[in-house]
Amino acid sequence: MADGLVLHSRGPSAMEPSRRGFLVTMAAAGAVFGFPQQGLAAMDPAVAGGTPMQAAGARFEPTIWYWIDTRGRVNVNVIRAEMGQHVGTAIARILADELGAKWDDVSIEHVDSAAKWGLMVTGGSWSVWQSWPVYRQAGAAGRVALAARAAELWGIDPAAVTVVDGLISGGGRSASFGEIVALGISRSFTEAELKALPLKPHAELKLVGRDVTALDIAGKTTGQAIYGIDAKVESMLHAAPLLPPTRYGSRIVRIDDGAAKSIKGYRQTLSLDDPSGTTPGWGMVIADSLWAAHKAAAAIRVEWEAGEAARVGEADIQNHARALIADETTGALLETGDNDVAPFFARAADTVEAEYTTATVLHFQLEPVNALAFRNSEGIWEIHSGNQWQSLALPWLEKALGVAPGGVVMRSYMLGGGFGRRLNGDYTVPVALASKALGGKPVKMVMTRPQDLLFDSPRSPSVQRLRMAFDKERNVIAMDTAVAAGWPTKAMIPGFMPKGVNGVPYDPFASDGADHWYSVGAQRVRAISNDLAESTFRPGWLRSVSPGWINWAVESFMHEAAVKAGKDPVQFRLGLLKAEGRNAGSAPDAVGGAARQAQVLVRVAELSGYGKGKPAADSAIGIATSYGQARSMPTWVACAVQLHVDRKSGHVDVQKIWLVVDCGIVVDPDGAHAQCEGAALWGLSMALCEGTEFENGQVRDRNLDSYTPLRMVDTPEVVVEFVESTEVPVGLGEPGTTVIAPAIGNAIFEAVGVRLRHLPITPDAILSALARSRS
Repeated sequence: MADGLVLHSRGPSAMEPSRRGFLVTMAAAGAVFGFPQQGLAAMDPAVAGGTPMQAAGARFEPTIWYWIDTRGRVNVNVIRAEMGQHVGTAIARILADELGAKWDDVSIEHVDSAAKWGLMVTGGSWSVWQSWPVYRQAGAAGRVALAARAAELWGIDPAAVTVVDGLISGGGRSASFGEIVALGISRSFTEAELKALPLKPHAELKLVGRDVTALDIAGKTTGQAIYGIDAKVESMLHAAPLLPPTRYGSRIVRIDDGAAKSIKGYRQTLSLDDPSGTTPGWGMVIADSLWAAHKAAAAIRVEWEAGEAARVGEADIQNHARALIADETTGALLETGDNDVAPFFARAADTVEAEYTTATVLHFQLEPVNALAFRNSEGIWEIHSGNQWQSLALPWLEKALGVAPGGVVMRSYMLGGGFGRRLNGDYTVPVALASKALGGKPVKMVMTRPQDLLFDSPRSPSVQRLRMAFDKERNVIAMDTAVAAGWPTKAMIPGFMPKGVNGVPYDPFASDGADHWYSVGAQRVRAISNDLAESTFRPGWLRSVSPGWINWAVESFMHEAAVKAGKDPVQFRLGLLKAEGRNAGSAPDAVGGAARQAQVLVRVAELSGYGKGKPAADSAIGIATSYGQARSMPTWVACAVQLHVDRKSGHVDVQKIWLVVDCGIVVDPDGAHAQCEGAALWGLSMALCEGTEFENGQVRDRNLDSYTPLRMVDTPEVVVEFVESTEVPVGLGEPGTTVIAPAIGNAIFEAVGVRLRHLPITPDAILSALARSRS
């Protein structure tokens, strides 16, 4: 997922909707937030069963983001979903470092969906970037309050008190956090005082940027961590879905469950009526066990009236995109400065134009989507499931169940992979509806892999047209980009869409990347919604979202343009990466602008040995660069890929990948490396292996026998280097995916002289391109 609501603002109102939580005050011992005894939830992933830590004695809550007890333990509240990226460890260390806590005393708690937590979303590589100012301020509030209380007790100046490694010292005396908390703290801060709280200089940070023990490793490696698929309550029933032939517009005409009645444990089949419109045409098979539910579902016969998308295929979607692009009046115009490119193309000495496309891509997260729903003894609907965007799913659930805001709570669990699929919490709605139909009884649904894929929110297929104009000296004077795809934000939360300069709303998640940092003279970017795609399926946010297809086109096209201009591809890019005008950058997140992108590009060329020595036959190094997810939070990345092309089979052997990354301060070094390595391999998988097509309104590939991601045997060496920086930390979960495909495409061109413009790049496509080049 990429940037959205906070595209143009990261101030307190956008990031901290509940600033009242920053009041520093005394908190007496009381009930700690937790789950009902009948429920299991991965609240604290560091302990078996996920049960959150209970406070010992009094509990001091400097802010809503953490508390300290009389044993000096610091419990950090985390609103981000944990799906393998160790986000809790990263966030907790930010707070603990500013607070001056001892790392061994820190624990984390993944909280519920209560309104006080504000916007709950884990995507877009936002988590650390958004958490950095919030949790540092929270840590500073606690540090100042503890120091002030100690100074008061000891009769000294607060300026003489230090807070280091869980110990408060001054005037020859010292006390632990727990000892001060036990004596009671009573202090509050005005908003102005909060903003004026001193933050530590970067040189004084002792946890940020250094390796620490991750707080969730043990549970993951021993199998004790609790995931959504593990959720259970007493007397729960099990459900298996009956999926309609189209995502939209289908209606159940008749259900014949005669053959299912002989299956032990089968109870009944529900035809769901969904007021939220999330799952039209669904049936749900209810049984006493998971296997009975799925066995019965296979025996049930359903007659549906299918929606219009039953006749739609991939080619229809792509041809519709081309027609939209051809209509110059379509789309939103992004802010790019001078977007009147027509005069420059009219007088250009030369031009280059190309079309780039990508296929539909599926999420295929390890854990299939699942949910458990019931109405508790207080009349509140509980939804137990791993989810990346609770704030998005809650209104759907409330509408489906017919309850007011606050009538539904989502409990946090570990995610067995997310990659953007669980940003869309649509899978929770039919389970809640099934529970409602059964009087609020607990119902749990676990999809099979094929069902998960049929109900996926895939990355939309895309079509892009790019044009560039040159003057007589081969200087770039204009660039024109049009990109058409299904828009996930339009489908799920249109209120997040800003307006282009022509007043037309656009989806940032479907256009990020097109508004690049190259200075190309006049520049027009048209972002176009493919309405046929959106009526056929529900487009989703898949790791990196639009930069995954847009950077493929932009960086491949930059190589094409360099060849057209007769220039080295790296030098051509460097000539356009000028830190001036709108590309100069700005504080706090984009300091340095295009100059920082140029820096990582120079370094990756040097690191990989690009342009040095003669490569082996049919081998080459390809280069690409990007700024990650969005101009509002750029992560500067450059990539080099070394590969060999087998002219007989069309097989591409990727031998080595180099990534140079400038993400500002690296908060969690080990996690950062893991994120970038994983991102690079996902990018490689989508470049060469992954892709499906729509046929008759449904995806063709529904399991790993035909949809074949990258295998371990094909994994190359990956080298990751981070630029040392003290700038604001930005995102790392996704940027590394987006530079791989264009680097591969560029390397293939350098190796065998053919240009591939569609993803995935298959052996057949390479063989066809080679055959055309010989004819």
